[in-house]
Amino acid sequence: MSLSPSSKESNGLGPRAAASRVTLQTLTQMSRKGEPFACLTAYDATTARWLARGGVHVLLVGDTAAEVVLGLPRTIDMPLDVLLALTAGVKRGAPHCMVMGDMPFMSYQVDDASAIRNAGRFLTEGLADIVKMEADRHLAPRIEKIVRAGVPVCGHVGSRPQFVALTGGYTAAGRTPEAAAEVVADAVALEKAGCQMLLVEAVPPEVTSQIMRETTVPLIGIGAGTACHGQVLVLQDLVGMSERPPRFAEPVADLGAKYQQAATEWVRRVAGREIGGQVYTMKTT
Repeated sequence: MSLSPSSKESNGLGPRAAASRVTLQTLTQMSRKGEPFACLTAYDATTARWLARGGVHVLLVGDTAAEVVLGLPRTIDMPLDVLLALTAGVKRGAPHCMVMGDMPFMSYQVDDASAIRNAGRFLTEGLADIVKMEADRHLAPRIEKIVRAGVPVCGHVGSRPQFVALTGGYTAAGRTPEAAAEVVADAVALEKAGCQMLLVEAVPPEVTSQIMRETTVPLIGIGAGTACHGQVLVLQDLVGMSERPPRFAEPVADLGAKYQQAATEWVRRVAGREIGGQVYTMKTT
Protein backbone atom coordinates (compact mmCIF):
# COMPACT_ATOMS: atom_id res chain seq x y z
CA MET A 1 0.00 0.00 0.00
CA SER A 2 1.38 3.39 -0.98
CA LEU A 3 1.95 5.96 1.71
CA SER A 4 1.59 9.71 1.50
CA PRO A 5 4.77 11.81 1.78
CA SER A 6 3.86 12.75 5.33
CA SER A 7 3.39 9.09 6.20
CA LYS A 8 6.77 8.21 4.73
CA GLU A 9 8.43 10.90 6.77
CA SER A 10 6.69 9.96 10.00
CA ASN A 11 7.57 6.28 9.63
CA GLY A 12 11.23 7.03 8.83
CA LEU A 13 11.12 4.83 5.74
CA GLY A 14 13.08 5.25 2.56
CA PRO A 15 11.43 5.18 -0.90
CA ARG A 16 11.80 1.43 -1.48
CA ALA A 17 10.63 0.45 1.98
CA ALA A 18 7.70 2.86 1.93
CA ALA A 19 6.45 1.68 -1.46
CA SER A 20 5.59 -1.90 -0.46
CA ARG A 21 5.87 -4.38 2.37
CA VAL A 22 8.40 -7.17 1.88
CA THR A 23 6.65 -10.53 2.10
CA LEU A 24 7.46 -14.15 1.36
CA GLN A 25 5.91 -13.59 -2.06
CA THR A 26 8.25 -10.62 -2.62
CA LEU A 27 11.31 -12.73 -1.86
CA THR A 28 10.07 -15.66 -3.94
CA GLN A 29 9.56 -13.39 -6.94
CA MET A 30 13.01 -11.82 -6.49
CA SER A 31 14.57 -15.28 -6.27
CA ARG A 32 12.90 -16.42 -9.47
CA LYS A 33 14.10 -13.28 -11.26
CA GLY A 34 17.66 -13.74 -10.01
CA GLU A 35 17.52 -10.57 -7.91
CA PRO A 36 19.45 -11.08 -4.63
CA PHE A 37 17.83 -9.77 -1.45
CA ALA A 38 19.71 -8.36 1.54
CA CYS A 39 19.35 -9.45 5.15
CA LEU A 40 20.97 -8.14 8.34
CA THR A 41 20.50 -8.78 12.02
CA ALA A 42 18.86 -6.06 14.10
CA TYR A 43 17.91 -5.88 17.77
CA ASP A 44 16.19 -2.53 18.34
CA ALA A 45 13.70 -0.20 16.68
CA THR A 46 16.11 2.69 16.03
CA THR A 47 18.68 0.56 14.22
CA ALA A 48 15.94 -1.25 12.32
CA ARG A 49 14.59 2.08 11.08
CA TRP A 50 17.95 3.09 9.64
CA LEU A 51 18.53 -0.31 8.04
CA ALA A 52 15.10 -0.10 6.42
CA ARG A 53 16.01 3.32 5.03
CA GLY A 54 19.09 1.68 3.53
CA GLY A 55 16.90 -0.77 1.61
CA VAL A 56 17.50 -3.97 3.59
CA HIS A 57 14.74 -6.46 2.79
CA VAL A 58 14.88 -8.85 5.76
CA LEU A 59 15.82 -8.17 9.37
CA LEU A 60 16.79 -11.17 11.47
CA VAL A 61 16.42 -10.74 15.22
CA GLY A 62 18.99 -13.41 15.97
CA ASP A 63 19.95 -15.21 19.14
CA THR A 64 23.30 -13.47 18.63
CA ALA A 65 21.61 -10.79 20.74
CA ALA A 66 22.74 -12.91 23.68
CA GLU A 67 26.31 -11.87 22.93
CA VAL A 68 26.06 -8.46 21.25
CA VAL A 69 23.19 -7.03 23.32
CA LEU A 70 23.18 -8.86 26.65
CA GLY A 71 26.92 -9.58 26.93
CA LEU A 72 26.36 -13.29 27.51
CA PRO A 73 29.12 -15.72 26.51
CA ARG A 74 27.03 -17.96 24.22
CA THR A 75 24.08 -17.64 21.88
CA ILE A 76 22.37 -20.56 23.63
CA ASP A 77 21.99 -18.35 26.72
CA MET A 78 19.42 -16.14 24.94
CA PRO A 79 16.17 -15.88 26.97
CA LEU A 80 13.03 -16.44 24.93
CA ASP A 81 11.02 -13.62 26.49
CA VAL A 82 13.79 -11.09 25.88
CA LEU A 83 14.12 -12.14 22.25
CA LEU A 84 10.37 -11.79 21.77
CA ALA A 85 10.50 -8.22 23.07
CA LEU A 86 13.46 -7.36 20.83
CA THR A 87 11.73 -8.84 17.79
CA ALA A 88 8.62 -6.72 18.37
CA GLY A 89 10.79 -3.61 18.70
CA VAL A 90 12.49 -4.30 15.38
CA LYS A 91 9.15 -4.75 13.63
CA ARG A 92 7.86 -1.47 15.08
CA GLY A 93 10.98 0.28 13.80
CA ALA A 94 10.81 -1.28 10.32
CA PRO A 95 7.20 -2.29 9.67
CA HIS A 96 7.71 -2.75 5.93
CA CYS A 97 10.70 -5.09 6.23
CA MET A 98 10.23 -8.81 6.66
CA VAL A 99 11.22 -9.53 10.26
CA MET A 100 12.48 -13.01 11.12
CA GLY A 101 12.42 -14.15 14.74
CA ASP A 102 15.19 -16.57 15.70
CA MET A 103 13.82 -19.31 17.96
CA PRO A 104 16.40 -19.68 20.75
CA PHE A 105 17.88 -22.83 22.25
CA MET A 106 15.31 -25.08 23.96
CA SER A 107 12.33 -23.06 22.71
CA TYR A 108 11.41 -25.77 20.18
CA GLN A 109 13.50 -28.86 20.94
CA VAL A 110 11.51 -30.23 23.91
CA ASP A 111 8.19 -31.30 22.39
CA ASP A 112 5.66 -30.45 19.70
CA ALA A 113 3.29 -28.50 21.94
CA SER A 114 5.87 -26.11 23.36
CA ALA A 115 7.48 -25.65 19.94
CA ILE A 116 4.15 -24.70 18.35
CA ARG A 117 3.27 -22.42 21.25
CA ASN A 118 6.63 -20.62 21.23
CA ALA A 119 6.65 -20.26 17.45
CA GLY A 120 3.19 -18.73 17.64
CA ARG A 121 4.35 -16.28 20.29
CA PHE A 122 6.87 -14.88 17.80
CA LEU A 123 4.01 -13.95 15.49
CA THR A 124 1.65 -12.60 18.17
CA GLU A 125 3.93 -11.06 20.80
CA GLY A 126 7.04 -10.63 18.66
CA LEU A 127 5.18 -9.34 15.58
CA ALA A 128 7.47 -11.49 13.44
CA ASP A 129 6.65 -12.46 9.87
CA ILE A 130 8.52 -15.77 10.01
CA VAL A 131 10.55 -17.77 12.52
CA LYS A 132 13.95 -19.39 12.01
CA MET A 133 14.80 -22.79 13.44
CA GLU A 134 18.14 -24.59 13.41
CA ALA A 135 17.21 -28.09 12.34
CA ASP A 136 18.07 -31.23 10.45
CA ARG A 137 15.79 -33.73 8.76
CA HIS A 138 15.01 -35.43 12.08
CA LEU A 139 13.14 -32.30 13.21
CA ALA A 140 11.09 -32.14 10.00
CA PRO A 141 7.93 -33.71 11.52
CA ARG A 142 7.85 -31.02 14.22
CA ILE A 143 8.36 -28.25 11.69
CA GLU A 144 5.50 -29.69 9.65
CA LYS A 145 3.21 -29.35 12.67
CA ILE A 146 4.35 -25.76 13.30
CA VAL A 147 3.66 -24.82 9.68
CA ARG A 148 0.30 -26.58 9.82
CA ALA A 149 -0.53 -24.37 12.82
CA GLY A 150 -0.02 -21.31 10.59
CA VAL A 151 3.54 -20.24 11.43
CA PRO A 152 5.94 -19.65 8.49
CA VAL A 153 9.34 -21.25 9.10
CA CYS A 154 12.84 -20.70 7.74
CA GLY A 155 14.91 -23.84 8.23
CA HIS A 156 18.55 -23.29 9.20
CA VAL A 157 20.96 -25.99 7.96
CA GLY A 158 24.70 -26.40 7.64
CA SER A 159 26.64 -25.06 10.59
CA ARG A 160 24.22 -24.66 13.51
CA PRO A 161 25.59 -22.52 16.38
CA GLN A 162 23.04 -23.89 18.88
CA PHE A 163 24.79 -27.26 18.58
CA VAL A 164 28.29 -26.07 19.52
CA ALA A 165 28.20 -28.12 22.72
CA LEU A 166 28.14 -31.24 20.55
CA THR A 167 30.84 -30.12 18.12
CA GLY A 168 33.19 -28.55 20.66
CA GLY A 169 32.99 -25.14 19.02
CA TYR A 170 31.85 -23.27 15.93
CA THR A 171 32.83 -25.18 12.80
CA ALA A 172 32.05 -25.15 9.10
CA ALA A 173 29.82 -27.87 7.67
CA GLY A 174 29.62 -29.99 4.54
CA ARG A 175 33.33 -30.06 3.78
CA THR A 176 33.48 -33.74 2.80
CA PRO A 177 31.27 -35.48 0.23
CA GLU A 178 29.48 -37.37 3.00
CA ALA A 179 28.94 -34.26 5.14
CA ALA A 180 27.80 -32.28 2.11
CA ALA A 181 25.21 -34.92 1.29
CA GLU A 182 23.90 -34.68 4.86
CA VAL A 183 23.44 -30.91 4.63
CA VAL A 184 21.65 -31.18 1.28
CA ALA A 185 19.40 -33.95 2.61
CA ASP A 186 18.51 -31.78 5.59
CA ALA A 187 17.58 -28.86 3.34
CA VAL A 188 15.42 -31.04 1.09
CA ALA A 189 13.63 -32.57 4.08
CA LEU A 190 12.91 -29.19 5.66
CA GLU A 191 11.42 -27.84 2.45
CA LYS A 192 9.22 -30.93 2.19
CA ALA A 193 8.13 -30.31 5.79
CA GLY A 194 6.81 -26.92 4.72
CA CYS A 195 9.64 -24.43 5.28
CA GLN A 196 8.97 -21.33 3.19
CA MET A 197 12.65 -20.33 3.26
CA LEU A 198 15.98 -21.93 4.03
CA LEU A 199 19.22 -20.56 5.49
CA VAL A 200 22.55 -22.29 5.06
CA GLU A 201 25.57 -21.36 7.15
CA ALA A 202 29.31 -21.90 6.72
CA VAL A 203 29.43 -24.41 3.89
CA PRO A 204 31.48 -24.58 0.68
CA PRO A 205 29.85 -22.97 -2.37
CA GLU A 206 29.46 -26.40 -3.95
CA VAL A 207 27.07 -27.40 -1.18
CA THR A 208 25.06 -24.22 -1.65
CA SER A 209 24.75 -24.89 -5.38
CA GLN A 210 23.52 -28.42 -4.73
CA ILE A 211 20.89 -27.17 -2.27
CA MET A 212 19.67 -24.66 -4.84
CA ARG A 213 19.39 -27.39 -7.46
CA GLU A 214 17.34 -29.65 -5.19
CA THR A 215 15.06 -27.09 -3.47
CA THR A 216 12.69 -24.41 -4.74
CA VAL A 217 12.27 -21.93 -1.86
CA PRO A 218 14.44 -18.82 -1.34
CA LEU A 219 17.82 -19.69 0.17
CA ILE A 220 19.68 -17.27 2.45
CA GLY A 221 23.40 -17.74 2.88
CA ILE A 222 25.91 -16.75 5.52
CA GLY A 223 29.45 -17.82 4.80
CA ALA A 224 28.07 -20.01 2.01
CA GLY A 225 29.29 -18.32 -1.16
CA THR A 226 27.63 -15.80 -3.45
CA ALA A 227 25.05 -17.94 -5.26
CA CYS A 228 22.33 -17.79 -2.59
CA HIS A 229 19.12 -15.87 -3.27
CA GLY A 230 19.77 -13.75 -0.17
CA GLN A 231 22.72 -12.93 2.08
CA VAL A 232 22.75 -12.21 5.82
CA LEU A 233 25.39 -11.00 8.25
CA VAL A 234 25.42 -10.02 11.89
CA LEU A 235 25.20 -6.22 11.78
CA GLN A 236 28.07 -5.72 14.22
CA ASP A 237 30.34 -7.80 11.99
CA LEU A 238 29.41 -5.70 8.96
CA VAL A 239 29.94 -2.28 10.53
CA GLY A 240 33.18 -2.94 12.38
CA MET A 241 31.89 -3.30 15.94
CA SER A 242 32.95 -6.93 16.50
CA GLU A 243 36.28 -7.67 18.12
CA ARG A 244 36.74 -10.89 16.13
CA PRO A 245 34.38 -11.13 13.14
CA PRO A 246 34.14 -14.51 11.36
CA ARG A 247 36.29 -15.11 8.29
CA PHE A 248 33.34 -14.67 5.91
CA ALA A 249 32.36 -11.22 7.23
CA GLU A 250 34.16 -8.29 5.59
CA PRO A 251 33.36 -5.01 7.41
CA VAL A 252 32.21 -2.05 5.32
CA ALA A 253 32.59 0.53 8.10
CA ASP A 254 34.52 1.14 11.31
CA LEU A 255 31.75 2.22 13.66
CA GLY A 256 33.46 0.77 16.73
CA ALA A 257 36.21 3.34 16.42
CA LYS A 258 33.64 6.06 15.68
CA TYR A 259 31.75 5.25 18.89
CA GLN A 260 35.03 5.38 20.80
CA GLN A 261 35.91 8.75 19.25
CA ALA A 262 32.48 10.13 20.13
CA ALA A 263 32.84 8.94 23.72
CA THR A 264 36.30 10.47 23.98
CA GLU A 265 35.01 13.80 22.66
CA TRP A 266 32.10 13.75 25.14
CA VAL A 267 34.50 13.11 28.01
CA ARG A 268 36.58 16.09 26.85
CA ARG A 269 33.54 18.36 26.59
CA VAL A 270 32.24 17.41 30.01
CA ALA A 271 35.66 17.97 31.58
CA GLY A 272 35.84 21.43 29.98
CA ARG A 273 32.18 22.31 30.73
CA GLU A 274 31.62 22.69 26.99
CA ILE A 275 28.75 20.28 26.45
CA GLY A 276 27.22 22.22 23.56
CA GLY A 277 23.57 22.51 22.64
CA GLN A 278 21.21 25.16 23.99
CA VAL A 279 20.20 25.78 27.57
CA TYR A 280 16.66 26.40 28.79
CA THR A 281 15.83 29.93 29.84
CA MET A 282 13.51 31.21 32.54
CA LYS A 283 10.03 32.16 31.40
CA THR A 284 8.88 35.72 31.86
CA THR A 285 5.50 36.13 33.49
